[in-house]
Amino acid sequence: MSSTTPKTRTRASAFWKGVADGTPFLLVVGPFAMLFGVLATEAGLNILETLAFSAVVFAGAAQFTALQLMQENAPTLIVLASALAVNLRVAMYSASLTPWIGAAPLWQRAIAAYFTVDQSYACSVAQFEKEPQMTVPQRMAYFFGVLTPIVPTWYISTFIGAAIGTQVPESWALDFALPITFLAMVAPMLRTAAHVIAACVAIVVSLLAAGVPYSLGLIIAGALGMIAGAQAEAIIERRKAEND
Repeated sequence: MSSTTPKTRTRASAFWKGVADGTPFLLVVGPFAMLFGVLATEAGLNILETLAFSAVVFAGAAQFTALQLMQENAPTLIVLASALAVNLRVAMYSASLTPWIGAAPLWQRAIAAYFTVDQSYACSVAQFEKEPQMTVPQRMAYFFGVLTPIVPTWYISTFIGAAIGTQVPESWALDFALPITFLAMVAPMLRTAAHVIAACVAIVVSLLAAGVPYSLGLIIAGALGMIAGAQAEAIIERRKAEND
């Protein structure tokens, strides 16, 4: 039986490989988006506002962060700054993807920039490193293939959550789901010593800065955590270079 090898991969096969790799994420994306829809309506947003929120931002962590600050009646500037701080990792994702898809047409890169999320980035980088001989069109096909099952599921599940959110009794107290969701998001990201150091520094600083108004302590903690992680990674790389 013949099989498609990396040397004979086409744009179509790259796309369907992306679809296959992206499909397992539906087990997380669906419930996650539904939870956002429920909590958004509990926070006072209507269905249209919830869908617009999800479509404009399209970043789960930033959406939950902004939603929590909105519930605390934080100023708009603080909400935007906090959401931006949470999403700074996407800038690093973009820089990492540039060597692989930077030669793609501008319109494709613009769409890819909007849809660069944890899932599309993780799958794409792993695939591109596994098959470096893929052409740029094949890489873009794979990238969008990963997103094909994820994006519709995100929007549809958000709508379902928003639709049922108004029917959820207040006695259910779903507020506890927000911190649990963040824990579920962060835990799989702790893959290296630098990641762990960044997380530990951010946790300690956030606890010490808990009294800062409008949750600004989270921004301070995030910034110091990223600095600590970057320094740790630089030290680790320098020691590896010295040992080689």
